[in-house]
Amino acid sequence: MKSLSRRDTIKSLTLITGASLFSPLTLIGNNFPKREKLGVALVGLGYYSTDLLAPALQQTKHCYLAGIVTGTPAKEGIWKAKYQIPADNVYNYKNFDDIKDNPDIDVIYIVLPPSMHMEYVVRAAKTGKQVWCEKPMAVTAEECQVMIDACKQAGVSLSIGYRCQHEPNTQAFQKIVKEKSLGAVQSLDCAAGYRDNRTDHWKQKAEMGGGVIYDMGVYSIQGARLGTGMEPIAVRSAKTWTNRPEIYKNGLADNVTAELEFPGNVIATIKTSFAEQTNFLNINCEKGQIAMEPFSAYSGNKGTSPLGEINFPYDVPWQQANQMDQDALAILAGKSMAVPGEEGLRDIRIVEAILESAKTGKRVVI
Repeated sequence: MKSLSRRDTIKSLTLITGASLFSPLTLIGNNFPKREKLGVALVGLGYYSTDLLAPALQQTKHCYLAGIVTGTPAKEGIWKAKYQIPADNVYNYKNFDDIKDNPDIDVIYIVLPPSMHMEYVVRAAKTGKQVWCEKPMAVTAEECQVMIDACKQAGVSLSIGYRCQHEPNTQAFQKIVKEKSLGAVQSLDCAAGYRDNRTDHWKQKAEMGGGVIYDMGVYSIQGARLGTGMEPIAVRSAKTWTNRPEIYKNGLADNVTAELEFPGNVIATIKTSFAEQTNFLNINCEKGQIAMEPFSAYSGNKGTSPLGEINFPYDVPWQQANQMDQDALAILAGKSMAVPGEEGLRDIRIVEAILESAKTGKRVVI
């Protein structure tokens, strides 16, 4: 007997059950056989998809590159040939919603400018597919909540692409903090930035969610939150500025500093920049300092403390592959996502408080 393709198998199950095409969680919930790999569609084929996510999906064990969504026709042929993507799995932004009828695609990964995240996460949720979304989650906390609600209403999972939360060096310093192996955290310093010489990228456009606080700033915020093991209660002070107003226009900042106030009067000083290369996290505890440098790079993250060296090495794009594999495993097992939409929402609330504090010069409660 001829074996059925995955597409034919799902069509057959649909006819037998009378159900519509279903998500992996639905399959598992009804005791259908688990799939070994989930098909992922990348939405947006810019640098991150092209140079990191697509190569990472060649290394993953629990998911694979099944489809693409692009507004650039010239990219379609290149990607189809390079990754053997079937023509039926290539979409544009007009027929994006037709993904709902494609059983090859289980996960839709939104890799677009932040201003487009809400629209496409909501549309992705309505297809019944699982949803991954790159950071920053959105431009406002209100948008983040809309995305969370849309996925819950559709009964699909939502995960935010915080790759570092899945990687061992980050988990190592978090463990020290959580277990208080060096005593309580007393203060923290963190910075994340690089020199961005582009002049016409979405990161230089306010209407597309540009500015350093949304991009590299989220890494500094994550460093403060994960490094203290707590949530900030207020932004004590903040400053935003640019030395390149011809690029970062109308008040858009490529440098931001802020003081975040945590419970117990623990203060985290953070900085983020598109003007200089910087990447470190210093967690000052009662019995010594955990010093990570770099702490959020694509590879080479490492650190020291009185307890010894923190150094779990790997090569690019292992982080991205590991992140997607772990998220895929959670979906296949019907478990909660390690980094759900609520995590992205927390950071955007802090971003909004930082911008308000910088504008008003006042302490802003989060």
